[in-house]
Amino acid sequence: MSADARISAITTRIIERSKPTRERYLGRLHDAAAKGAQRSVLGCANLAHGFAVCSPSEKDALAADQVANIGIITSYNDMLSAHQPFEGYPAIIREAAREAGGIAQVACGVPAMCDGVTQGQPGMELSLFSRDVIAMATAIALSHNVFDGVLCLGVCDKIVPGLLIGALQFGHLPAVFVPGGPMTSGLPNSEKAKIRQLYAQGKVSREELLKAEMQAYHGPGTCTFYGTANSNQMLMEVMGLHLPGAAFVNPNTPLRDALTRAAAQRAAHITQGGAEYTPIADVVDERAIVNGIVGLLATGGSTNHTIHLVAIARAAGIVIDWDDFDRLSSVVPLLARIYPNGTADVNQFHAAGGMGLLIRQLLSKGLLHDDVKTVAGPGLSHYTREPFLEDEVLRWRPAPADSLDREVLAHADRPFSADGGLKLLTGNLGRAVIKVSAVKPEHRVVQAPALVFDGQNQMLDAFKQGALRRDFVAVVRYQGPRANGMPELHKLTPALGVLQDEGYHVALVTDGRMSGASGKVPAAIHVTPECLDGGPLAKVRDGDLIRVDAVAGVLEIGVEAGEWARRTVSPPDLEANEHGVGRELFAAARSLATGAEQGAVTFAAAQSAPSTAPALSLA
Repeated sequence: MSADARISAITTRIIERSKPTRERYLGRLHDAAAKGAQRSVLGCANLAHGFAVCSPSEKDALAADQVANIGIITSYNDMLSAHQPFEGYPAIIREAAREAGGIAQVACGVPAMCDGVTQGQPGMELSLFSRDVIAMATAIALSHNVFDGVLCLGVCDKIVPGLLIGALQFGHLPAVFVPGGPMTSGLPNSEKAKIRQLYAQGKVSREELLKAEMQAYHGPGTCTFYGTANSNQMLMEVMGLHLPGAAFVNPNTPLRDALTRAAAQRAAHITQGGAEYTPIADVVDERAIVNGIVGLLATGGSTNHTIHLVAIARAAGIVIDWDDFDRLSSVVPLLARIYPNGTADVNQFHAAGGMGLLIRQLLSKGLLHDDVKTVAGPGLSHYTREPFLEDEVLRWRPAPADSLDREVLAHADRPFSADGGLKLLTGNLGRAVIKVSAVKPEHRVVQAPALVFDGQNQMLDAFKQGALRRDFVAVVRYQGPRANGMPELHKLTPALGVLQDEGYHVALVTDGRMSGASGKVPAAIHVTPECLDGGPLAKVRDGDLIRVDAVAGVLEIGVEAGEWARRTVSPPDLEANEHGVGRELFAAARSLATGAEQGAVTFAAAQSAPSTAPALSLA
């Protein structure tokens, strides 16, 4: 089915806007593809270094360019549950590559930090920048010019976007993304959230809280709520970078291992020397980026991707902004209820029909582009299938025709909401995004006096002192990329949730981020320009009347224009954010970072892409 006219119109605008940068990007990759694998022209010493540990037969094959050599980029570590399953993947991949007539080598390990561990801690200030470190590490690995294809092993928050940005610099190579899968279901996410709020109120002990957290996060695999990690897996599938149905198969199962083997064999098959050459630059085009945004909206995915998708697109020469998200959100219905947008976890979503059914529903309404290239072959319709084992052989069959649990995964004719629940807010305080798919309608408009904090701990101290039992808009400022690396402020969620449950009208406005698990409290986040870059949020004072209107898309302060113009800004002392836990090493990243709407990127190449956001009026 052809794309809906509204989807096509938005895609066309993106294509036209991106034409200069996309053409330059593709031109560079055409030159790289024309050169092919570089092994045949490497000096003998260079080549010997590249395959010194290989067997004699592998050395002969690589030296003669007779086989495909697949580079493995892995985020394995055994501290983090989501990445620990990758420990055994290289052995599986090497064997599968040999069976397909190829060779596989681990090219690089990339850092994989966990926002769950660093949440509310100083280390969180490195989190966003770790995405660009991963991208650069990926580029370093592939710069050896000995690989014909890439397998990217990653799951969580910044890891998948970083791997994809890095791989796109080698867009003439095919790249298949290989997930680890979610952990099995533990303590329900809603129960975990309840206990967190009780702890914030002092009604349960630290020991009781820790017991609940350990029941929720209990084994190998990704956390089961629908935060950024699982939004990443949805994204890789709807953009055609996974094998169909790979996103949410649990780790350490026969099906998971079979999908890993198949990914290696598919990567070898779609290299330049094969019959189905599929470079990643052909997969990640403007239509695929739109498909990614549609998938995000239809599932109520992480707000972090209003930053990451912008950076990913620009790495491929494609220019998008928050207006594109907003326009698509008005068209795309919400079809999934996964915590924090509902009570189900990703295992229940997968059991209800999962990605295969979701993509089928969206394709049936023309809300996704089917005419795309994917690692599974031409056409997104490949992804309306689900994998299974038959006599230990991996096969695919059509995904269920209808949801097996309509409380979790809805039919496109009967969505949970007519829109995707993500709104662009504009006004005299800047541009921001707000996710309302988990916010009840009665909480979507808040107009109240501002209480200003220059950090999340200031606000939490005020909460503990009982000073926040009132209607207010919390303004947590100097949390942008240039100020302190734009940490997530999810630590504020339990306190704000308690106040909202007590009947107070509360909202959050910040130039920082909330977690991919942001939920029931209205939060205008990623305010751009950020305070340290001249953003008007820096001029807000306690008692100013602020309107956060997620219905009309408004973020405004009610201060008389003359008074507003006379106000001066005195930035707080940010020295404490510049040292400790390695923050000293990221001073250059803070100084180079673009705004959130431009992807918060720290590398110069991406900054050359023009901003399409309108100039901000501070009147």
